[in-house]
Amino acid sequence: MNTKAPIYVTQPDLPPLEEFMPYLQQIWDSKILTNGGPFHKQLEAELADFLGVKHISLFTNATIALVTALQSLRISGEVITTPYSFVATAHSLLWNGIKPVFVDIDPQTFNLDPACIEAAITPQTTAIMPVHCYGRPCDVEAIQRIADDYNLKVIYDAAHAFGVKQQGQSVLQHGDLSILSFHATKVFNTFEGGAIISPDARTKQHIDHLKNFGFVNETTVVATGINGKMSELNAALGLLQLQHVGKAIARRKEIDALYRSLLSDVKGIRLMEPPPDTDVNCSYFPILVEPDYPLARDVLYQQMKDAGINGRRYFYPLISDFPMYRGLPSASASLLPVAKATSSRIICLPIYPALSDEDVARVAALIRTPSLPVAAPAAVMASTQAQHAGTAA
Repeated sequence: MNTKAPIYVTQPDLPPLEEFMPYLQQIWDSKILTNGGPFHKQLEAELADFLGVKHISLFTNATIALVTALQSLRISGEVITTPYSFVATAHSLLWNGIKPVFVDIDPQTFNLDPACIEAAITPQTTAIMPVHCYGRPCDVEAIQRIADDYNLKVIYDAAHAFGVKQQGQSVLQHGDLSILSFHATKVFNTFEGGAIISPDARTKQHIDHLKNFGFVNETTVVATGINGKMSELNAALGLLQLQHVGKAIARRKEIDALYRSLLSDVKGIRLMEPPPDTDVNCSYFPILVEPDYPLARDVLYQQMKDAGINGRRYFYPLISDFPMYRGLPSASASLLPVAKATSSRIICLPIYPALSDEDVARVAALIRTPSLPVAAPAAVMASTQAQHAGTAA
């Protein structure tokens, strides 16, 4: 029986409560709770400066931001996207009446493989929606070349990519729009929240209209908008979080380095290589459980759970495996071999600023020395062999 305290895959990083109280007092005094109040305006300005972007629109969450981004660009028809992501990526397309077209991922980055995109383009294709998976930048130059050749829009789901820079520049500057998530599980959180990064003031103004029912002023509505506004409470927390997020990311990098030192020599465990010329945020720590590891992925995953270590199989199943998508021609597993194999082997290990070095060592120790149950080794090995056979790329 495990008696140690559980380790979670993530945990929200929160500032000291006493530091938040003055913000709450200002909200109580002003009685301004929403509709672009002073904290909302201040957070947009400070986030733009912190992230190195010019125009940012805050949202109540990233899913509403994705839906609105597609509306703002009048995307229709088909959009090429990844099956290897959280379901909100593809859900935002269905909410807009758009057909997702899934293509395979790169085996090294787990991002959309540009070599697969061009073959999936049809006369109905209007856009590409890549994901910076685990905060690691997509091949933005190759994707943009394809988009330019076929006159397609590019909307980046950058939910994982807060603060990520490549060659000294924010990855959020690429594409027509980029969407961030400030959910409780993210590197930077506002309890719930999200944002759209726009390339110019005119686009931001249009998005700001759309997130407020389409209102321009008290009597003028110019678009079929939605209520996507961030509240003053969430914006206030965001302002405070900005003061601490640098320290939080630095701690994540320490944990990432510790995992690498403890797991780099484990046979059958593959670690993702750090992307070149990139300042990452270490939002996730994924490992791949390869066929030469003593246990199959799901057996190791269960051993971790039994020991109170809660990893997550991000992203399993693939989006394309869910009922609302599996009937699409592009959802066929035969067309997505890399995504399928990756989904069957992935485990994201616990990583968050409050995670201690001792708990990192505890996670690594279990992976380094997994246990084969004595009572039924043949059954366990048979299960392991079956899973490995089913995940062969």
